[in-house]
Formats: sequence, structure tokens, C-alpha cells
Amino acid sequence: MPQIMTTKEIAKYLKLHEITICKYAVQGRIPSIRIGRVWRFDKDAIDKWIGEGTTPVIKAGSKEAGKGAALTTRS
Repeated sequence: MPQIMTTKEIAKYLKLHEITICKYAVQGRIPSIRIGRVWRFDKDAIDKWIGEGTTPVIKAGSKEAGKGAALTTRS
């Protein structure tokens, strides 16, 4: 049975601010589902997401940094 977490719980789990979690959810950067006006997160999906390292990142100091250019994926 999936363990469903709130924004507050997932923020604590990932050691990020709740606002950051909401922004990532809106952008589709983190596995989530919106139910009404609130976001919910499946812990197993989050753990898999972390394990796969599929977060889009921009390398610091690159030409793309700060320009909103295409993101690269960690590998």
C-alpha cells in the first residue's frame, strides 16, 4: 500500500522548504499529484525518483545558468 505524504512531510523528508516543493510539483520536476488545491506525494515514487537521479539541473557557471535555457539531465 502506497505511503502518501503531504507537502510538509515531503519537505521535511527531502530537507527542502515547502514552497520549493510546491514549485517543483507545479513545474513537474517532482513526482506528485494534485487533489483539489493540495499536493500529495507517493513516498515510493519519490524514493525511485531520487535513486534514478532524474532531476533536471543546470551546471553552475555554464552559459545556460540563469537564462532559462534548456535543462540538462543528471546521469
